[in-house]
Amino acid sequence: MTPSLRPLPAGPFGGDPLDPGVLAVALVSEHASPLAALGGVDAGGQNVHVACLAGALADRGHRVTVYTRRDAPGRPCRVELRDGVEVHHVPAGPAEPLPKDALLPHMGEFGRYLARCWRTRAPDLVHSHYWMSGLAAVHATRVRGLPLLHTYHALGTVKRRHQRLTDTSPPERIPAEIEIGLGCDQVVATCRDEAAELARMGIPPHQVTVVPCGVDTDRFTPRGPAAPRGPYPHRLVHLGRLVPRKGAAVAVAALARLPGTELLVVGGPPADRLDDDPEVRRLRAAARDAGVGDRVRFTGAVPGERVPSLLRSADVVVCPADYEPFGIVPLEAMACGVPVVASAVGGQLDTVADPGTGRLVPPRDPEALARAVAGLLADPAARAACGAAGRRRVLSRYGWDRVAAATEAAYCAVLDAEPARTGTG
Repeated sequence: MTPSLRPLPAGPFGGDPLDPGVLAVALVSEHASPLAALGGVDAGGQNVHVACLAGALADRGHRVTVYTRRDAPGRPCRVELRDGVEVHHVPAGPAEPLPKDALLPHMGEFGRYLARCWRTRAPDLVHSHYWMSGLAAVHATRVRGLPLLHTYHALGTVKRRHQRLTDTSPPERIPAEIEIGLGCDQVVATCRDEAAELARMGIPPHQVTVVPCGVDTDRFTPRGPAAPRGPYPHRLVHLGRLVPRKGAAVAVAALARLPGTELLVVGGPPADRLDDDPEVRRLRAAARDAGVGDRVRFTGAVPGERVPSLLRSADVVVCPADYEPFGIVPLEAMACGVPVVASAVGGQLDTVADPGTGRLVPPRDPEALARAVAGLLADPAARAACGAAGRRRVLSRYGWDRVAAATEAAYCAVLDAEPARTGTG
């Protein structure tokens, strides 16, 4: 359901003074607005994470303001997303869409704006998301003496290691991420693999708390319709942005070892622009060369409300990414009661329990992917057991109510340490 949006009156947070015990939380998300339409180049998991975290914190009684860059003329300064959550558009750089890798020159302006906003009425704490948001937030919180927590969502060291010369991040990214980790009060990492990477970067482990991403367990559920299937006995679904690191080519290569199985590739450009997309053309050529061109279907971008039914239509959801900072698709599939076969990387090491909820395989290994999938396709009872266990695992660990409670606990730990941090008491 689309939220009702309306401009808010002037002032950093608006409304009456906060009740005692209610936190005023500032979420800083420079490129990932919770109001953005998903599916664009830079609109995806972080937008959903910020929007859902803000809502779940509001459900716990807190007041949340999300600060994001104004990327179009005429946007109101402040917009109510839902009760307890507002979005504040920050004038930093031109009021037009910019690739996130081009935003760094505007982060000084973003940080100075935040510092001015918080001069008269500051939040109780600030939680920045992504490294450029962290740069702006470090500046503003130092000026105002506010506690700061930070979530990276992805690390430049990992991206550079895997993408090498194709990495488009500014060269300042990795030094800035180290500066942010050392300059904030607490890093909120999303998985254990990220925490280990932060330790290698020199961020002290006591400054890192692991809180996973969440999933909407009311929307992603085994109950409900499943999308129609093709003429084949089995279906695999690959869901995500169509970029090489997500591993769709690995799924196509594995399909050649899986007779009687179709592969539905969900994501990418709108359906009417699939023929012009270089990655789609590359994958179609790979499918033809592997002799499975007739068993691979591309949907293009789909509305969010269609995703659960597409996941429910799968016998197995495959997530064979080269690397994955967290990976929300395995959680969405598990919430729908569908087993997952994923590469043993990043956050998927935490979310997918092998053999309980699915299988973990080496990245870039079509043969291993096919072998794991074939074992599940041949055993309906094992698929059903994995699906049921996946749903239980999501409910016990990854619902947004639990994620918000863990995030709130991290906030309280930082606030409880404030006298030590400031030298007052």
